[in-house]
Amino acid sequence: MHYFALTIVGRDRPGIVSQVSEILFDIGCNIADSSCSILGGQFAMILILAHPEYKDRTSFGDAFKPLEDADLTVALRVLKPGGEIRSQIEGDICMISVYGADKPGIVYHVAKALGDKQINITDLNTKLVGSTERPVYVMVIEAVLPPEIGEQDVNDWLVPIREELQVDINVRTIPTVEL
Repeated sequence: MHYFALTIVGRDRPGIVSQVSEILFDIGCNIADSSCSILGGQFAMILILAHPEYKDRTSFGDAFKPLEDADLTVALRVLKPGGEIRSQIEGDICMISVYGADKPGIVYHVAKALGDKQINITDLNTKLVGSTERPVYVMVIEAVLPPEIGEQDVNDWLVPIREELQVDINVRTIPTVEL
């Protein structure tokens, strides 16, 4: 099996996921992992694909031309062996939510505090919600806490950021469930 990373970005509209998945199904790709979101008015999607025969970009030919014709930007990257394997990160999953007035530096300060403590951020989403007159910046982070670090430790490390940026930060661990 050969693996690829496919990135698609463009103005949001209904049907993009359907169009992408139909193309991939028709050419025999398996979607191993994926993420998509609307950022501002832009749709953004990244997928890890597997194909038993395709080895490089040229193997795909013009398969993505309908997406490009629909004004979407398409980028395909060949993954080196092992690039498709999900990292096995030991520790508890932690959700960190941040709410406050929109201002520069919120993502940086929280991400730096976590990175300095070797906490791996596995997902990060931000949105501006509320009214135009009173916008509220919302950030939700999923991170993995190393075994020696607890929820209260993270809470304590983020106190100076709460005070400096005047934001509300909540930290909670998520119990792992095995099926």
